[in-house]
Amino acid sequence: MAKGNKGFFQRSLDGIEVVGNKLPHPVTLFAILAFLVLLLSAALQPLGISVEHPGEEGTMVEIKNLLNAEGIEYIFGSMTDNFIGFAPLGVVLVTMLGIGVAERTGLISALLRGFVLSIPNRFITVGLVFAGIMSSVASDAGYVVLPPLGALIFAALGRHPLAGLAAAFAGVSAGFSANLLLSGTDVMLGEMTIAAASIIDPAYADQMNIAMNWYFIAVSVFVLTFIGTWVTERVVEPRLGTYKGEKEEGELEGLTAIERKGLIWSGVAVAVALVLTALLILPPDAPLRGTEGNTMDQIIQSPFMSSLVPIIAILFFVPGLVYGLVTKTVRSDKDVAAQMSDTMASMGMFIVLAFTAGQFVAYFNESNMGLVLGVYGAEFLDNVNLTGIPLLLLFILITAFINIFIGSASAKWAMMAPIFVPIMMQLGYSPELTQMAYRVADSTTNIISPLMTYFAIIIAFAQKYDKKMGIGTLVATMIPYSIYFLAGWTIMLIIWLLFGIPLGPNGPLHY
Repeated sequence: MAKGNKGFFQRSLDGIEVVGNKLPHPVTLFAILAFLVLLLSAALQPLGISVEHPGEEGTMVEIKNLLNAEGIEYIFGSMTDNFIGFAPLGVVLVTMLGIGVAERTGLISALLRGFVLSIPNRFITVGLVFAGIMSSVASDAGYVVLPPLGALIFAALGRHPLAGLAAAFAGVSAGFSANLLLSGTDVMLGEMTIAAASIIDPAYADQMNIAMNWYFIAVSVFVLTFIGTWVTERVVEPRLGTYKGEKEEGELEGLTAIERKGLIWSGVAVAVALVLTALLILPPDAPLRGTEGNTMDQIIQSPFMSSLVPIIAILFFVPGLVYGLVTKTVRSDKDVAAQMSDTMASMGMFIVLAFTAGQFVAYFNESNMGLVLGVYGAEFLDNVNLTGIPLLLLFILITAFINIFIGSASAKWAMMAPIFVPIMMQLGYSPELTQMAYRVADSTTNIISPLMTYFAIIIAFAQKYDKKMGIGTLVATMIPYSIYFLAGWTIMLIIWLLFGIPLGPNGPLHY
């Protein structure tokens, strides 16, 4: 198509790609933001801007200058601590040690393939979307396994392979924040949210936990599975029409006998691990059980909740290790060490990002700019009467738009949490609700962002069935999922808010 004949939609996509490609790398972006915070602190401090601390009546807080002698001493003296103390760093690395073993021994891939291939044909769309959503427990494995598998299955059933690819991609990426289990996403975002909440109320932040959205994200799995299935069969597949390309050669690769045996024994291992975990929590005087209140209160306020990160890691590590021993992908302790080492190597970019993001967050908090901005921002929104559902909708739309240009969930939340969590707290909304609204918006527009990490890989998978497949064609195919997921998930959140249902264990809606 000639450049001058491009429609508005295609020109918009081109614009998104151009703007996104001109943005600096997230590592560089956080370094720039940290430097800007230093400059702003020096510029604003002489103005004498101050606010009353929301959590300490009668205490006035002013912006600190981080470029005077005391501030420069802080910059150099805190740099290492800012890195090590970056909220998600340690917990994400610990969690990924367990998840990495489960992924690299082949357990996750076998689970996904076994689940999808065992489903009756009439439920294959439901199974693909559901498996895609659940695959987020294994980080990025779903992107590599499910879209090509979905296309292959649909082709074998005489359906359009791109519809199968789209259904799997929608589940994996647009439904990334929904899951029946807690995953690395809960750990990573939760720690940032807790750190942001402590700007306003450290005592409240101490009571928070990484499972703060668990009830909502678990129910979301079924809601998004229904939406994804409906969009695939009623919108996307009819639009694609009958597949007229070359039939895919080869057969669907099922599970081998050794893989099935590995899954059985890893299932036994999970059951044993869960029983042992329950024994640490449920019996009276159990070491991870709380000591006051009824049973649910004891669990919520117990050492168990503060131990979720190592428990998640163990519940992935144990079945992964057993699967590896049965299938011979693990032959000695050296193999396990190598798999864990490879997982940490794959986290190298996140570690580098944690260094610059840690400096930005620490400078922002130390300068008191987050606190001041939170108070003034809340007052402004209150004065213009933007509260309640309209405020929540605006926040979701802003996040969804930003996500098209900056794909990293951790990078965006590291920037947004110190600003929006305090503002929403000042208006009476809990950090837990703010995080959930962020997760809704952050997930749903992944599949229409040409800058998303796996976008090029999905195009490559699709080009096996349509040689002309490009960015615009894939985005046009995925837009219905993005619209319906965003609308449906937002409506669900509003209903949740109206009925006052907790978002998770000790996860209130209001502050």
